[in-house]
Amino acid sequence: MTGFIFVGFGGALGAMLRYAISLVPYKNTFPMPTLIINIIGALLIGYITGLAVKKNLSSDVILFLKTGLCGGFTTFSTFSLEAYNLFQSGSYACAVLYLLLSVIGCIIGVWCGMLIAG
Repeated sequence: MTGFIFVGFGGALGAMLRYAISLVPYKNTFPMPTLIINIIGALLIGYITGLAVKKNLSSDVILFLKTGLCGGFTTFSTFSLEAYNLFQSGSYACAVLYLLLSVIGCIIGVWCGMLIAG
């Protein structure tokens, strides 16, 4: 039962952080805020994963940080909808660029997070 509480609090914090970033004024058709959120989230989950092994973090802390915070912060469902909308609007080059930058950027983010954690 405590796992649900840790995930819930982490998820709430992550969602509030994501919302705060979405409030930054941005005017463009390219969904840069979502891309930035996903890359930061990938970096963060990589760092947390590396740190969890190195520092032997408790399962509750890992649930709070990885499942809760990162799960609430990252926006894969929003990313998917935005990519779909770019394709639907005929912005094919922008859609492909967004997909490539998101996937490659997030994989690099995980790798960098693991490196930072040592």
